[in-house]
Amino acid sequence: MDITIHTSFLPHDDPDASLAFYRDALGFEVRNDVGQGTMRWITVGPAGQPDTSILLAPPAADPGVTDDERRTIVEMMAKGTYGWILLATRDLDGTFEKVQARGAEVVQEPTEQPYGIRDCAFRDPAGNLIRIQELR
Repeated sequence: MDITIHTSFLPHDDPDASLAFYRDALGFEVRNDVGQGTMRWITVGPAGQPDTSILLAPPAADPGVTDDERRTIVEMMAKGTYGWILLATRDLDGTFEKVQARGAEVVQEPTEQPYGIRDCAFRDPAGNLIRIQELR
């Protein structure tokens, strides 16, 4: 089989803040921005990698989600336990400095993990955990 990851989903509760984070702090390209108000679906991705994207979407837009589930999602997003993604870079220290300087909320500075990965972590405006691992 020849399967790749094309698009991954992360929720947002403030499309403008999320757009600014992924575009300005991480340097991602904006590939699509549809909808209006808080009901916007924004596709972003790393420059030079047109086949890999993140879809930033309103979490409660799915008509199959119940009111109780919507409340749970909102609570989990507020705690930062609903969405997360792992990114990678060859220059972890340089990437960390740039993202931090652009105002991103730091969760963890670059750290050598006991399981053999060196990484750092940020939160996006919706509370999603963004871990960035160093490629060696």
